[in-house]
Amino acid sequence: MPRRGLTLQGRVRWFFLGLFLLLVLLLFAYLLECTPPPDVGLALPGDSYGKEYYQGLLQEQEERHLNRAASLKRQITQLKQELQEMGEKLKLLQDKKELPGVQGLAETKDQEPGDLLEYLHSQIDKAEVNTGARLPSEYALVPFESFTLAKVYQLEMGLTRHPEEKPVRKDRRDELVEVVEAALDIINNPDEEDGVEEDMPMQRQTYTEGHFTEGLYRTERDKGSLYELFFSKEDSSSFRHVTLFRPFGPLMKVRSTSVETSGMVINIIVPLAGRVETFSQFLHNFREVCIQQDRRVHLTVVYFGLEGLRGVKLSLEKMSREENFSNYTLIPVDEEFSRGRGLDIGANAWNKGDVLMFFCDVDIHFTLDFLNTCRLHAAPNKKVFYPVVFSLYNPSIVYGSLELAPPTELQLIHKKDAGFWRDFGFGMTCQYRSDFLNIGGFDLEVKGWGVEDVHLYRKYLRGELIVIRAPVSGLFHLWHEKQCADELTPEQYRMCIQSKAMNEASHSHLGMLVFRDEIEAHLRKQAFKTEVKTQD
Repeated sequence: MPRRGLTLQGRVRWFFLGLFLLLVLLLFAYLLECTPPPDVGLALPGDSYGKEYYQGLLQEQEERHLNRAASLKRQITQLKQELQEMGEKLKLLQDKKELPGVQGLAETKDQEPGDLLEYLHSQIDKAEVNTGARLPSEYALVPFESFTLAKVYQLEMGLTRHPEEKPVRKDRRDELVEVVEAALDIINNPDEEDGVEEDMPMQRQTYTEGHFTEGLYRTERDKGSLYELFFSKEDSSSFRHVTLFRPFGPLMKVRSTSVETSGMVINIIVPLAGRVETFSQFLHNFREVCIQQDRRVHLTVVYFGLEGLRGVKLSLEKMSREENFSNYTLIPVDEEFSRGRGLDIGANAWNKGDVLMFFCDVDIHFTLDFLNTCRLHAAPNKKVFYPVVFSLYNPSIVYGSLELAPPTELQLIHKKDAGFWRDFGFGMTCQYRSDFLNIGGFDLEVKGWGVEDVHLYRKYLRGELIVIRAPVSGLFHLWHEKQCADELTPEQYRMCIQSKAMNEASHSHLGMLVFRDEIEAHLRKQAFKTEVKTQD
């Protein structure tokens, strides 16, 4: 018995040493992310704007990068302090286990030490797994990253990170494979607590990697890594949802449940004023995805003003006739446009009980997969979903001119020079009507652009619900020229200009435009030198 206790004590020492090395690796990863990426091989795009305009945009993005670098330095300093504190805690814990008279780590070979198990479970309680945590602002939330078997969609970018990438690092790849395999083992070998129907146990189907549809994960330095995984059979509206948590140690199962989405109707609410041509493009996407494939949606359009109202009404009636689709509502409002007011009117107009709502803009393009993602990550009185949209840059800059730009469907790619994750935008959200009403809805005193979305987001952060924030591969913001009205408040106008600058082009493309004359002069010199050598 004493020999077994000594053996277990040795194992625990190695376990804590492994934890410490893992934290050191995390610090090294943060240091790598601080290095800005070099941009090479860019073609010179065409443009019709002035040099001063792009110099301003370039300066705006340069300031953003500097702020990000300063933020990372602060995080590294904090991480060093936490590593030192963790080392001291581990040393105290080891000294405690070595004190005479203290019982061995386990009575039997497969029994976990009580205090260690209690600590690991306390990490689950600290993380936002079962309930939301009250947060002071939108900057305090740790967003998820989404992934499939082949790709990872991530917000943080640097030398080796892109908006969409294959997990090339072996440790990242092995981590995600382990998580998927652990989830499959839980689904295929359920416990009694998993809530799986046992009416016909002989007919239970086996799940494989091919049934994995999507996953989310995030890591909080003082808690651990949280994983949300979803599996579904082909052509099925029923999903298996597995939650795993790694409290800086082995994976621990939190729960495994079934999610049936066949009865989940999504009320897509679009506030609109003018922009009839853009609305026609939106309806084309809506037809292909919502009517021809999903058919579990209701479209609510809240239209402000009279100009363009007839065109919108005719477009909806034409769609209804051609697709035999009547699940839509057009609400005319003779008021000045307010996005928050429009969404509030759309939410209150629904009179069929609780419903999942997707607050959408007319320049958003979404896929069938996104609709299921919306259903899976929102739950009444439990969680709301704030997806991060991939915002496309000005195609006339990305592709040289509008004439050279491919069709919209071919522009929907996740590349650094094609667009960016719009992590400062909180307008697109999936939440249940009951939660929206209980939280108090939008601040209807806000007029115009921007701020009302952030106010609602902050309400949820300061409440009890879990806020899921993650990039979504099937949600795109199509580029359009943005006008910032003089009537906006200084804060709204600043946010509008920031959004406008971020929308135009990547940092590299803006730099190429600013230094266009210098580059062309260099090319002329090179051509002249080549011509002289040829004549000689």
